[in-house]
Amino acid sequence: MATTATDILEKPPAASAERAMEEPGLKMFIYFSALQGRPVLCADRRRIGKLADLKVRLGEAFPRMTALVIKRRMKKKLLEIDWGKIDSLNGNKIVLAAGAEASLRPLDVNPEELLLKDELLDKQVVDTFGAKIERVNDIHLIALNRDLHLVHVDFGVRGIVRRLGWLKALDSFSSFFFSYRLPEKLISWKYVQPLAADLRNKDLKLNVTARRITELHPSELADILEELDRANRSRLFQSLGVEMAADTLEEMDDSRLQAALIESASADKASDILEEMAPDEATDLLADLPEGRKQNLMRTMEKPSRDAVEELLKFREGTAGSIMTKDFIALPKDATIGDAIEEIRKTTYPLECISYLYVTDPKGFLLGVATLRNLLSADRATPLKKIMNARLVKIGPEEDIEDAAKLFRKYKFMALPVVDPQNILQGIITLKDIMEAVME
Repeated sequence: MATTATDILEKPPAASAERAMEEPGLKMFIYFSALQGRPVLCADRRRIGKLADLKVRLGEAFPRMTALVIKRRMKKKLLEIDWGKIDSLNGNKIVLAAGAEASLRPLDVNPEELLLKDELLDKQVVDTFGAKIERVNDIHLIALNRDLHLVHVDFGVRGIVRRLGWLKALDSFSSFFFSYRLPEKLISWKYVQPLAADLRNKDLKLNVTARRITELHPSELADILEELDRANRSRLFQSLGVEMAADTLEEMDDSRLQAALIESASADKASDILEEMAPDEATDLLADLPEGRKQNLMRTMEKPSRDAVEELLKFREGTAGSIMTKDFIALPKDATIGDAIEEIRKTTYPLECISYLYVTDPKGFLLGVATLRNLLSADRATPLKKIMNARLVKIGPEEDIEDAAKLFRKYKFMALPVVDPQNILQGIITLKDIMEAVME
């Protein structure tokens, strides 16, 4: 029966890592810290240098080591040699096969490869299982059938103590005096998103097939971006697609961070992101940018999005108009429920924006409102004027946010229409909008 990744992770180790390199079928976990610095010898036991790093190729759930990186004494230039050229790991030494030294070559790393020490150890990574940022303190490997695989990263204190060489002493002390042992804190590599930059082009090493970062909820991704240092934050944000980037920016609480991220994107991508965002969210973000940058971005936006943003920017901060959105559905009173359902099917608005359907005359005069429940409880041929509620609660765009909040508290609305003095529908304020505004 073939050995699976689950077998590797769940079955107990059966031999030493050194024997596992020599006897097919044996397997053993080993930490990178136990290998780092080991002398590398030729088959005739002449010393070449010491192990400085290991190189893996991304793309598998548990990537396989492809090469050793060797540091020679008094030499700055690193060399590499294929993992298959190893004869044994016995006696805390790495011995190469006969004639293998002829295969030594200068280190070269391509975007599909990762250096464990240089690009992973002591670096920030994204734990996509726990949706948080962690620092890698050690790297957990498994020797299997003469191959070495990356299976876990160690985020715990044990990893630090192990690298200092104090782990046995600390375990003995804590076990004897406190009957306690520092717990392991490992997470499977398949849940780890490395943020290491390529040595040449400084781009994120993202492997879409093996990574789940784009499957995170935008609010979780926003939290992760807020935790990262500036360089990794910018790289990660730039790696996101337009829709994910827009959703993530909307979930961020820090307006200065939002502005910094949108400024880090190219002008074309930044304008695409702003068009994808809800108009009120895009307006808030643009308001925090320098005037020159704001005008440049608005000029590159498509006209419908630009017009919506320009209209919202007219309202002073702290008013109902400054937090309303143009995302709403309005239909004439003679439109049927069937027409309304088709309109809802075509829209991409968030659910809170379609909690209500607004009924207007041809000039936009607000006549009434219908709920989704109204639409589902009547025949599709029924005109909206038959089911709409003409007793409206509304607010003017220049009224204070606190006045809007009072209406939400009193009537328990999901959304509130905003009308001008002539009762022309200008936009809506959603429950989410008002909660964010009040909390801020």
